[in-house]
Amino acid sequence: MALHASLSSDRHSHFLLGAGLGMGLALLGAAGRKLMVQAPTMLAGDWDEALAAEHKATLLLFDGLARTEDSATARRTLLLMQLKHALGKHALEEENAVYPAMREHGMTEEADALNADHGYVKQYLYELSDLAADNGAFQQKLAAFRTDIEAHMRREEEELFPRLRRALDEGATGDLTRRMNQEGLKLA
Repeated sequence: MALHASLSSDRHSHFLLGAGLGMGLALLGAAGRKLMVQAPTMLAGDWDEALAAEHKATLLLFDGLARTEDSATARRTLLLMQLKHALGKHALEEENAVYPAMREHGMTEEADALNADHGYVKQYLYELSDLAADNGAFQQKLAAFRTDIEAHMRREEEELFPRLRRALDEGATGDLTRRMNQEGLKLA
């Protein structure tokens, strides 16, 4: 009986060790995946350069969606899911790091307007999801969305982000870049 209890205890210990190791590997894998998703942003440079790189990547997803054929609803759905994820991560970076920095530097009205634009982005994504099988309506809505999002991106890249960049010293630029990447890792 004592031998059976000892063997049972050993099996239980091995099970717990294996389960703990498995959980540890899963967490390590998830962290690695997050780093891989955020790596292009982290390697692109300071916060403004990184966001511009994300803008370019987003436009490539729009290009892919625009090229989908009537019958390619599965591909369209996959690309739309990728676009939703990319824009969600990007919005979190801006809303939780960049726009607060804008507000701290006297650009409250501008930050609020950009934040309001993000609400329309969510609306467009919702509407596109409902139209994935209707090529004509989908492509029309996608074109309108792209026009609006390109205007948003141009305003950020050409006007507002350069103003914020001029207001930040080197240390504040580094801090903002770190905060933005931390926010991106949350959804990566």
